[in-house]
Amino acid sequence: MTPAEVNVRLLLALTVVIAASRVGGWAISKIGQPRVHGELLLGILLGPSLLGLVWPDALGYLFPDEIIGALRALAQIGIVLFMFLIGLELDLNLLRGQGHKAVIISLASIIAPMLLGAAVALLVYPRLGGGADRLGFTLFFAAAMAITAFPVLARVLRETGLQETRLGVLAITCAAIDDVCAWCLLAVVVAIVQSSGLSDALRTMSLSILFLLVMLKFVKPTLTRLRSVPMWITVCLALLSAWVTEEIGIHAIFGAFIAGTAMPRRRGFQRRIHQRLEPAVVTLLLPVFFVVVGMATEIRALDGLYLWAVCLLVIGTAIAGKWGGSMIAARFTGETWRDAAAIGILLNTRGLTELVILTVGLELRLINGTLFTIGVLMALVTTLMATPMLALISPLYHRGMTAAHVKDQRVDGDAGPLFDVEAGSADGGQEVPDPADPPWTADASPVERPRDPKPIPGDSKPVAGDT
Repeated sequence: MTPAEVNVRLLLALTVVIAASRVGGWAISKIGQPRVHGELLLGILLGPSLLGLVWPDALGYLFPDEIIGALRALAQIGIVLFMFLIGLELDLNLLRGQGHKAVIISLASIIAPMLLGAAVALLVYPRLGGGADRLGFTLFFAAAMAITAFPVLARVLRETGLQETRLGVLAITCAAIDDVCAWCLLAVVVAIVQSSGLSDALRTMSLSILFLLVMLKFVKPTLTRLRSVPMWITVCLALLSAWVTEEIGIHAIFGAFIAGTAMPRRRGFQRRIHQRLEPAVVTLLLPVFFVVVGMATEIRALDGLYLWAVCLLVIGTAIAGKWGGSMIAARFTGETWRDAAAIGILLNTRGLTELVILTVGLELRLINGTLFTIGVLMALVTTLMATPMLALISPLYHRGMTAAHVKDQRVDGDAGPLFDVEAGSADGGQEVPDPADPPWTADASPVERPRDPKPIPGDSKPVAGDT
């Protein structure tokens, strides 16, 4: 295929990817799931798991190797910018003044799945290790089990009306701590795996710490002192930081994430970045990433009883570690069993963030294609189960109802402590997308942010409806 033919065929592939992602998001919203889940599912179905089975000629025509190579480049840019937005939205102020409760729950929700994940990794390594180093394989598998999808959790909180409840604030705080700890652990794992020896590992870690200090102690204060940061500087900083961490020996996503955390914490600035950057990421680049993930996901590879048993074991271990660990810790800190179960469900969401980590593992050859497929299925199950399980444990939960509505409809306190609501609408005055909206009119973003309870000093006056 000539370069000219690749360019033309790429236009067709992008058209199909974007249209399919919108239809998938609209369809899954009909059953009360965030639209990004439908986009993810459609990306997987466009790969060999479904399209390759029912219409292999179409798969070969739409996504030949040359087109997949171009899509991978776009997906890499999309993931870098997505991780930048995640860092931008991670409000480290949530970690302050929360007392021991959030810390205990977060540590339990990290340690429990890591220990269980390490045990599963040691169990399956002889048959599924694929030649990877045993230590690297085990550490990566354990770290991947510990992640929580911060943006997906924020979206679930918003769409269930729990965003401004005591429970919602506690959950989002725990998720922030989880994210910081899990990404640090993963960075250490990648540094160890990428190194050829102890001296090389120490060099990688030293350079990583130096990069972090430069970003937080020099770049962040410099940007904060500026009255405004041009958009081109913002994008260049995200891409340059990704390149630096890739050159250091850890993955590009870490640099983009740190660049996001180094941005000024001004809501007007954050809103402007989202308005300009997020549409391209959500509409074009993330659907491309989902298709790239779908191309590497082959459910047909699970062709034996042993592999399906491993798949069920991984899913069960992931749920038991994350949900069980955080639920028991929450109950230990004084939460009721129902509140503790809700916190566990929320922290069990893995979503897109898990796919990013699995992609890193596949690129570094820490896991093979079979384990990648198993990990994708685990991410789907743990994410899709969140909203139905919340509905199951709360008798007054209804799809699309805000926490304020639930408070108004309490009957003799039957709603219980799960809906311990402050005054005011939980959706912050924002319009929640109507699941009935057709896919070509509805906008959805996997990056959602909790509404700040208090404006940050020095910021511009919050705009009504801005979250």
